[in-house]
Amino acid sequence: MAGNSFGQLFRLTTFGESHGKALGGVIDGCPAGLELDLELIQKDLDRRKPGQSAIVTQRKEPDTVEFYSGLFEGKTTGTPIGFAIHNTNQKSHDYSHIKDSYRPSHADYVYDQKYGFRDYRGGGRSSARETASRVVAGAIAKQFLGNVKINAFVSQVGELKLDKPYQELDFSNIESNAVRCPDTEMAQKMEDYIKAIKKEGDTIGGVVTCVIQNVPIGLGEPVFDKLHARLGEAMLSINAVKGFEYGSGFAGVAMKGSQHNDAYNSDGTTQTNRSGGVQGGISNGMDIYFNVAFKPVATVLQAYDTINKEGEKVTTQGKGRHDPCVVPRAVPIVEAMAALVLADFTLLARTNKI
Repeated sequence: MAGNSFGQLFRLTTFGESHGKALGGVIDGCPAGLELDLELIQKDLDRRKPGQSAIVTQRKEPDTVEFYSGLFEGKTTGTPIGFAIHNTNQKSHDYSHIKDSYRPSHADYVYDQKYGFRDYRGGGRSSARETASRVVAGAIAKQFLGNVKINAFVSQVGELKLDKPYQELDFSNIESNAVRCPDTEMAQKMEDYIKAIKKEGDTIGGVVTCVIQNVPIGLGEPVFDKLHARLGEAMLSINAVKGFEYGSGFAGVAMKGSQHNDAYNSDGTTQTNRSGGVQGGISNGMDIYFNVAFKPVATVLQAYDTINKEGEKVTTQGKGRHDPCVVPRAVPIVEAMAALVLADFTLLARTNKI
């Protein structure tokens, strides 16, 4: 299997399966001398881990990260940073009923066709549990980025949409509720809705919005490595993601160019920011903001029709512990992938000019 690495200079390679002994990764290219706050890394992992509230999967995993290389006396050494997160609460028998059949909208069928073999326990390598390794690397990237602030939050669940511009939101409220929506009134509505969906044995999708502030001018490598292109690649690599838009996004197509253009101030900032902080594929110093759309979780705890390995139609039912809505736990993953992109481009920018 190829495609297990992300980044050019600040590079993450991940390994592991949902029901294997451990997940983990190796980070190449992190500069030496970076003093790491390990508690902050674990805090981001805790935001992603299962079992943290009534509206997420009840799999109980401590998700404690252990570092094996690349750190000495609390600082990075410049050598590869190796780490692992051990699985402790697998219930593989929950998946024995799909050993010979395929769950609709999962990777089951295509994995079998591509490799001739698959780990049916929780989806194996295709499981979103793989993203735990990304969160570790992203937490390190955040500390490398210093003053750059990355805040992601849930802005939509189903048809419940937060319409306030992010400038009117208090990001300190994001972690005050299980949904991770900074508007407490909307957060309660979203939580109630997810609980109702869960009671039906069904799932629902949503949107995570991310805002990146204090970004220096000049990140991004045209032509094929534009900043927004790499952010899009990063977000679309996350399980269940179906869409990515930045700046004015799709709404911008309804505007005239004279309306859409961001006029300059004398200091080089812009009066509006429909560009989403990126122009010509390069950061312009304004806030970068984007939306990431997540589909409803494919595993529903209802009876459904599918096919088995012989192509015969069969009826089965979802079992085990699954998220009724993935977006609350996706928030730290979106932040992590954004941080990895910016850390990589920050190192690349050091080669741009003398």
